[in-house]
Amino acid sequence: MDVLDLSAIDSGQRELVGGKADGLAALIRLGERVPDGFCVTTEAHSRGEMSRTEVLAAYRRLGGGPVAVRSSATAEDLPDASFAGQQDTFLAVEGDDELLTAIRACWDSLHTERASTYREAAGIAHDTVRMAVVVQRMVDAEVAGVLFTANPLTGSRSESVVDAAQGLGTAVVDGVAEADHYVLDGADPEERGCLTPARLKELREVGEGIQRQLGAPQDIEWAYGRDGTLWLLQSRPITTLFPAPPVSGKPGPRLYVEFGHVQGMLQPVTPMGMSTLRTLLASMLASFGMTVDIVDIGGRLYGDLTDVMRAPSTRQRLVKLMAVDFGPRAQAVVEHLLDDPRFAPEHGARRRKAATLAAGPKAVAGILGALARPAAARARVFGTIEHLRQQPVVDPSTAPELLALVEDAEQPNTGLQAITWPVVTGLLIGAALPPLLKGIASDDEIRTVLGGMPHNVTIEMDLALWQVAQHAAPHRELLLRASPDELAAAHLAGELPDFGLAAFLDAYGQRSAAEIDIGVPRWSEDPAPVFAILANYLRGTDPDQAPDRRFERAAAKAEAMLAELVRRARRASPVRGRLAGFALRRARELAGLREAGKFAGLYALRDRRRRLLLIGAELQAKGLLEHADDVRFLTLPELRTVVDRSHGPNGTGPHGPDPHGPDPHGPDPHGPELRETIAGRQSHYVRELRRRAVPVALLSDGTDVETLLPAPASDGRTLTGTGASTGRVSGRARVVRDPANAHIEPGEILVAPTSDPGWTPLFLTAGGLITETGAVMAHGPTVAREYGIPAVICVPGATERIRTGQMVTVDGTTGTVTVDELATTDTAMTSPRRS
Repeated sequence: MDVLDLSAIDSGQRELVGGKADGLAALIRLGERVPDGFCVTTEAHSRGEMSRTEVLAAYRRLGGGPVAVRSSATAEDLPDASFAGQQDTFLAVEGDDELLTAIRACWDSLHTERASTYREAAGIAHDTVRMAVVVQRMVDAEVAGVLFTANPLTGSRSESVVDAAQGLGTAVVDGVAEADHYVLDGADPEERGCLTPARLKELREVGEGIQRQLGAPQDIEWAYGRDGTLWLLQSRPITTLFPAPPVSGKPGPRLYVEFGHVQGMLQPVTPMGMSTLRTLLASMLASFGMTVDIVDIGGRLYGDLTDVMRAPSTRQRLVKLMAVDFGPRAQAVVEHLLDDPRFAPEHGARRRKAATLAAGPKAVAGILGALARPAAARARVFGTIEHLRQQPVVDPSTAPELLALVEDAEQPNTGLQAITWPVVTGLLIGAALPPLLKGIASDDEIRTVLGGMPHNVTIEMDLALWQVAQHAAPHRELLLRASPDELAAAHLAGELPDFGLAAFLDAYGQRSAAEIDIGVPRWSEDPAPVFAILANYLRGTDPDQAPDRRFERAAAKAEAMLAELVRRARRASPVRGRLAGFALRRARELAGLREAGKFAGLYALRDRRRRLLLIGAELQAKGLLEHADDVRFLTLPELRTVVDRSHGPNGTGPHGPDPHGPDPHGPDPHGPELRETIAGRQSHYVRELRRRAVPVALLSDGTDVETLLPAPASDGRTLTGTGASTGRVSGRARVVRDPANAHIEPGEILVAPTSDPGWTPLFLTAGGLITETGAVMAHGPTVAREYGIPAVICVPGATERIRTGQMVTVDGTTGTVTVDELATTDTAMTSPRRS
């Protein structure tokens, strides 16, 4: 069939009629007023020809005259990719030949450069897309425009936004003329511009009704005819919105702060990883006296800090916590909301008993012991890590037994006490330096003391990999010629010469980028990222820029600065001099341990992941999963249900049939539900991997709080962030969004969305570091300081505003980045033409 009237299109026919026609048909089924029209289906496009008779007969049924001819590709108006303006629209088309020509032109627009580029960016295969075409009667518009049922700039679901102009809406949707702009928050709109308050109210009400029935915020094109009739010309999901927080049932508004960027992780967390991290973060925050609900928003970990904000006992402590552990972006958000009356302190609330890290005799003994005997404390830390590395593990043979061990691993590991207090002591002594040295040392000078820091397991890992690169030098041609994926496959097959990589992976193979997510493959499973880093190291030719020499220079500079600060403190006061010397020396002896706790915890994650994959392999062998690692898209309780149902008599459980019937909370392993659940979550996960920006804080209505802050002044060439490692360097930028296959030439400035330990080997050859997120004491900045490379963190939109190859200057002292010429954001992806 080549032609279908819009009113005859049923739900589920998207592959036949494309996204635009499918959306218009949904509006018609809802009873909305849509101009009459028909669709030339994808069947005609697949053949490369259309039935002239059918098309012209449908045109006659419309009464002939001017029509709008619009693309309706199958990959269009998707929930995560609008394709706005990527394919063509023709307005006021009149006449048989003109209509047929316009339809063919819409077909041809499927393969334009802009449409192909957009599909590649959205991860959509070209050969899977087909084109239908919508033909509709033209509306003689008095005024027309666009309605967003949520604010696309702030993310607020409490606001609707309208852009309108006289006549046809093309001036608005193509962005070629200034439009009247309205933000509707439910209050009575004022009289101004081309829309009356009555029409604005009607648009808001219509939009709310459509959003409610379609289940998502909508981007709606509309037009008022000369007779005052409102016509809807299109409705599709707003694709740029970050997901809103789940409904909490608590009085609002609520404040949610994102936790992943603290660990240098912006990619989504797998469902299996989410359960582990939620428990871990809630426990960590409880140690600060904060009871925080951890929620999943867009696959990221957010904490509801509303009650902490409103409680007088924790309100001001929260600002300090944000500054130290969550970074300047989160700190700015909290400081802004402290003045918001909606987050005013609740003085009548019951005061919570505030716990502290130093509460209890064990904590006091542990901290004092580490301060008194730092070498012994370090020995206990690294002894524990080595014990964990060599600890023999035995895996049971069945999924129920394996899962029992995984569930036991959810409980806190009391064997890590030998690590906890030395690490905490290092963090505390580092945090004590600024107030102790106030008036004596600047923040930059204190950061210099913390450079070239010994006893850091991540630094030791990076330098160990550098040594592997030196041993691999005879094989340089092979390691630079083959791709990282090819080299990884060869290594796992035992086909590469031994140049020390096996020993490195034995010590550090449990690591990876985003390593806190148990759903992410470790380097030991997929060493491709390690081979990419080795290739970067082998490209270096300047011995003076070798990482070990850079680290030694940073250490020497730190020791010299330490001595200078002690001299200054002594001149101020002998007592203060002794205290400063003690604190500075202990900081250098203990602050490097900050990575040790996480590093030690990775062994448990390694074992847990291995057992989950063994469970997945058994379920795959039974035909329940397509792939063994599909288990990462289930939660632990769901996996328990699947395992229980897949064992025992008749596969109904380990103890026979369940007298209460199937568990309503878990997917049925013997039906299509399990695979459908996994496929849906995997699709969502892949979509979220492509997301470039993650809000650091959200309100309960979806508002990105940073959009409410005053914009910093800019001269058009300078980006402002936070200095995290002192120094000034100029070089060519290298924008990297994924470290797995990153190519970075020696001396280039690494521009990244974030950084965690999996990124830090790239620092060994980088001349400087720029990130969009982070905290001064987080992994990336810490390692940058220890290598002595300038770093500026929390630079909004850095990976979009800076292009690879541009000359940039990183000033870690002022917290600024100067760019020869700032890049403009890709308009095809963020402010597209529309159709």
